[in-house]
Amino acid sequence: MTVQTPPATTTAATEVVRPGTPAWTALLERIAAGAGERERDRVAPHEVIGWIKEAGLGRLRIPVEDGGAGLTLPQFFAALIDLAEADSNAAHILRTHYWFVEQHLQSIDDPSFRARLALAVDNRLVGNGFSEQSRKPVGLYFDTAFTPEPDGGYRLNGTKFYSTGSIYSDYTQIWAAAPDDRIAGAVIPVDREGVTILDDWDGFGQRLTGTGTTQLDDVRVEAGEFFDLGEPDGEPVPGYQGAFLQLYLQAVTAGVLRSVRNDAVALVKRRARSYSHANAPQAPTEDPQVLQVIGEISADAFAAEAIVLRAAEALQVAADSVVDGVPTAEAAEAAQLAAAQAKVAVDRFSYATAAKLFDVGGTSATQAAYNLDRHWRNVRTISTHNPTFLKATAIGANVVDGVAFPANAYF
Repeated sequence: MTVQTPPATTTAATEVVRPGTPAWTALLERIAAGAGERERDRVAPHEVIGWIKEAGLGRLRIPVEDGGAGLTLPQFFAALIDLAEADSNAAHILRTHYWFVEQHLQSIDDPSFRARLALAVDNRLVGNGFSEQSRKPVGLYFDTAFTPEPDGGYRLNGTKFYSTGSIYSDYTQIWAAAPDDRIAGAVIPVDREGVTILDDWDGFGQRLTGTGTTQLDDVRVEAGEFFDLGEPDGEPVPGYQGAFLQLYLQAVTAGVLRSVRNDAVALVKRRARSYSHANAPQAPTEDPQVLQVIGEISADAFAAEAIVLRAAEALQVAADSVVDGVPTAEAAEAAQLAAAQAKVAVDRFSYATAAKLFDVGGTSATQAAYNLDRHWRNVRTISTHNPTFLKATAIGANVVDGVAFPANAYF
């Protein structure tokens, strides 16, 4: 399907629905109720994102005094795991919005950053247009470009891909080549003339995240919307943003594994029979081998969550160390290490855990009506964002030789 999707219109909530409250539980139950069917039938969750906006969830990390929930990073990642358990697509859709918020919280004392953060304070969601499918190296090298106009504004032309969440957002953040061999960004409304967002993501997992094409055809960018990002190969500045983006994906995976556990329990409870040669052929809920598999799934879900929340503590230390928009080098590196270790560790068992669901149910569990294969497809798709073997190599080089981690979110 290829459509241009206008931004959703909702009224900003006066209060954020906070994790752990009855309202939070009710919202998650409402989201979870149709998650499997939406993915099976390819129903884009615009309504779900509307509920999320009405609940003010885009403001979870924004300080209470600015209208947010003021969650710490460990609290935020715990809430994200809850949301991903309900619907991993919905959680993934919000990834670049929450990163946008984290970016701007890091430099909240800068007037321009604070002005852009006002979009999130006003309950707007922000998507992205960063990556491209081109022959240029992955990272900050773009065919998409800003062209200056005589009045001080710019025209923006190019094509972006992997625009996760943008079809559900009010604004999108675009990074592109700028004059004098620099790169720059702009945050613009998704319904601006010349912006077309296509729902053409065809990956086998995370099918509803809108991770497809953004076309930019002679889009007007005002001078005040344009911001310089430096040189593609400029000297790296300590940061924890790449760690945030990586750990976010592991939190979504942890939520998926909770769903695997939940579906395994539901599956065995609804089964009326087992195999003729099973230990308890007429009572799967009493079969010790079936119970063992469910126990292993449950333990893996617990482990994934524990790993993510432990790594989130390192990110919090980095966030707390920020001075003038920059964390200390030591704290930033510790955050990068924690996020990389979390990915390598969780990826080592998440695929297998999702596949164990079929050991609980056998052939009947593969029926399309149940859509249980989505869990394996989703965790495998999530894991491809950054190759696990490169993360492991970077960890080894860091702990053995003190080699710094790459200063971006793509390694």
